[in-house]
Amino acid sequence: MKKRILDYRNKIDTLIQENSPDTNWENILNEHLTQISFFQHERLVHLIVMVLFALMTFMSIGIAIIANYSYMFLGTLALLILLVPYITHYYLLENEVQHMYEQYDIINERRQ
Repeated sequence: MKKRILDYRNKIDTLIQENSPDTNWENILNEHLTQISFFQHERLVHLIVMVLFALMTFMSIGIAIIANYSYMFLGTLALLILLVPYITHYYLLENEVQHMYEQYDIINERRQ
C-alpha cells in the first residue's frame, strides 16, 4: 500500500507540475476522487486496527500491573512492537490523503 500511494501521489504531482495544455483535467479529477475514496477507506481501516491495538496494549499494561502478572508484560511488549508499524503506516496514509486533498484543489482549479 505504501508504494501504491506514493507512486500515485508522485504521478499526480508530475501532472500538476507539467501543466500540459492537452491534459484532460476532468478525467484526472474523476480518477483522483476515486483514488482518494480508496485511500480514505484504507485509512479508516488502519485507524480502527491501530486504536484496537492501542486499547489492547493499555489493557494488558493495566492487567499486568493490577494483577501482578509478570508474563503479561511479554504480551504487552509484543503488542507495542506491533503497534509501532501500525502507527507509522497510519501516519503515512493520513499525510498522503491530506496531500491528495491539496492536489484535488489544484486539479479542480485547472479543470475550470
